[in-house]
Amino acid sequence: MNHKKPFRKAVQQDSERQRLAEREPASLLGMLTYGGVIGLLLVLPAVGGAYLGRWLDSLSEGYQTRWTVSLIILGIVAGIWNVYWYIKERL
Repeated sequence: MNHKKPFRKAVQQDSERQRLAEREPASLLGMLTYGGVIGLLLVLPAVGGAYLGRWLDSLSEGYQTRWTVSLIILGIVAGIWNVYWYIKERL
């Protein structure tokens, strides 16, 4: 039974640290990091779709933007989906 005491003490300390962290307001750096992650989750799929669409459009004869526009829209939708799930997991 004595070997369980250090484990219990460590668990109690960790849970106390977690309670204190939940009460403290977020720091400026923490909020900037959170906003940056959300921005990247939204922008990267759209930019990736633009590059992929541009490459696919360059493979066809003449200049068309069908793939570019379609994949940008798909990237924006995927980015919104990413942001939604990230915020849902954080709350």
